[in-house]
Amino acid sequence: MGQLNAGIVPVTPFQQNCTILFDMDDKQGVVVDPGGDIDKVLTVLKDNAISAGAIWITHGHIDHAGGAMELKEALGIEIIGPHEADKLLLDNLEAQGRRYGIDGSRNCVPDRFLTEGETVSFGGHVFEVLHCPGHAPGHVVYYNRAAKFAHVGDVLFRGSVGRTDLPGGDHAALIVSIKEKLLPLGDDVGFICGHGPGGRFGEERRTNPFLT
Repeated sequence: MGQLNAGIVPVTPFQQNCTILFDMDDKQGVVVDPGGDIDKVLTVLKDNAISAGAIWITHGHIDHAGGAMELKEALGIEIIGPHEADKLLLDNLEAQGRRYGIDGSRNCVPDRFLTEGETVSFGGHVFEVLHCPGHAPGHVVYYNRAAKFAHVGDVLFRGSVGRTDLPGGDHAALIVSIKEKLLPLGDDVGFICGHGPGGRFGEERRTNPFLT
């Protein structure tokens, strides 16, 4: 097993961080949140000789899941996640697309929903699944304990937190998810989020105005 690495492909008008997690040695990996621009994602995989074995979804918003079915069909791989509480969002991605003027989005049918405490993996890289509602009811976070790394989707950002004014949003639940599930993992845990630059939990605990 080689080093865990990550590459970010900005997709959709929302510039969502579609993330390719992969092993540096064997180039096996997964694609997290392919919201759209699937041709671009496929090009990055090909140019870097990365073989994606699955699609992982953090939550059911269009910029994170709108291209998942297209990528599934292109690569012949499974869609895993999020939590089943986001099924209504996933069933209405096409309507979300019309609302935001995004063409080509398709409703998403995961091959498997996830629950708190499960693990998902590729190669020897194991990620714990944390159900972190608030931004979306079924939002999950993927945490690799060995690498002290988390993909937090739209739960937490550098200097901010996920918006909660969308259907199913709950600000109080979001803050509980961050303070009771993410921050206790440790100040030295690094994270990639759904938009913008990532960071470390310790810095957010100390300086994020929504958490202090």
